[in-house]
Amino acid sequence: MIELPDPPSDPAPEELSTAVAPRLRELRRHSALTLETAARRVGLSPAHLSRLETGQRQPSLPMLLSLARTYGTTVSDLLGETAPEHDPIVRAARAEPSEAGGWTYRTVGGAGRAMQALRVHVPERAQGDLVRVHPGEEWLYVLTGRLRLTLGEAVHVLEPGDAAHFDSLTPHRLAAAARGGTELLFVHTLLQSGAAELCLGDRTPHRRGG
Repeated sequence: MIELPDPPSDPAPEELSTAVAPRLRELRRHSALTLETAARRVGLSPAHLSRLETGQRQPSLPMLLSLARTYGTTVSDLLGETAPEHDPIVRAARAEPSEAGGWTYRTVGGAGRAMQALRVHVPERAQGDLVRVHPGEEWLYVLTGRLRLTLGEAVHVLEPGDAAHFDSLTPHRLAAAARGGTELLFVHTLLQSGAAELCLGDRTPHRRGG
């Protein structure tokens, strides 16, 4: 497998790094994964994952999603957020916004489930605009703005009210295609797999449109 450059991330603010770093290390060890193996599955270098685990760098939201899938958990769990294990109702007041890498999201699904539901704001210039490949399925619904969704070589521009449901093994990328960014509902399955997740980066040529 070709080793690819690490995606960009921000210097970690103290409150985020304090919550995420020890949890990342704990989950990796609980999964009986070495730093090298975990980094390969997420598509990072061991050095970059080590910096995330020691709180020296802040993971972007796409990176948090990759880590959550690798460890078979949720972004909320990575950030130390707690919710009633089997409460079927998610009240608006409980969906506190969190931010990572410029993306803002609210958890709108229950904890301990086989899939995770998020309300996500994709900024106009999303940091770490990466192509992703991983096991599972994803579903999204555009609430406001326009979304550019790249699936393999095809580029789709989705308007408010449009939805997409696709196999996550299809290389995919999300980007806002409107001023002020895009608001969407996003659901993905939580599959822990030995298959390496690839972060192909912007060097991979893709046809653009919209």
